[in-house]
Amino acid sequence: MTRTDDDPPEWAKERAREMMAAENDANAGGPADADDPADVAEAPDRDDERVPDVPVEAVDEAERLTRLAREAESAEPTPEIEEAADQYRERRDALAAEYGYTARVRDEDDALVLYPDEWMDDGTVQLDRVEDTDRAVEVSLSGPGDADRYREVAAYNEAVADAVTERESEVHARTAETFAAFMSNHYVRPVDDATPEMRAEFREEYLVRNGWPTDEQLAAAEESLSVIETVAADVDGPAAADRSDDGHSSDTDGST
Repeated sequence: MTRTDDDPPEWAKERAREMMAAENDANAGGPADADDPADVAEAPDRDDERVPDVPVEAVDEAERLTRLAREAESAEPTPEIEEAADQYRERRDALAAEYGYTARVRDEDDALVLYPDEWMDDGTVQLDRVEDTDRAVEVSLSGPGDADRYREVAAYNEAVADAVTERESEVHARTAETFAAFMSNHYVRPVDDATPEMRAEFREEYLVRNGWPTDEQLAAAEESLSVIETVAADVDGPAAADRSDDGHSSDTDGST
């Protein structure tokens, strides 16, 4: 039967309603107005995230770790020294990676350079990826740095270990020697400036792995650390200066 009125069939009406509903949903879920002040305020400014990408404190720490690795390698090579140097570099590289950077030492001008990771390919800077040279960070390693501090601390810690050897039993002397190397190479801090966490790390990890301790030595480790601290009070060195800087009086001669 042929329709004679102008009214569309019911199926056409239903189809039209579906199309209108779909269009309304699309408009409701579409992109927000670009001029909306709230959206503009929340949008991050990429330029604010570019230079510098890595804070000064992180650069200073990367330089410190690089110098310590170099200083450790300048000593007579031993497995412990090589391990310490590797750990310094690993800590430096991990620190740089936290900010999306790769650390390299440029031999031709003796500089530590931090490159953005996106510039690198298989360990080499790709010049076609360098969009802003200011994003790289360069630090000269030829000037003064923490090397002198390392020598001072290491000499002091060795002096404390020698004093323990002269005054105490062999079990304490062996632990003192190992603890001196641990504090010098891993933290560049005097043996009597170790935190409880450092002492625990030494007892539970470093001494067991690197000190070749006897059962007697392990059993007396905590006592040995107390002996070391007591003996250190009679040895002049950087520990006295460190304590005075913290507002505490020196245990050696009362000087500041």
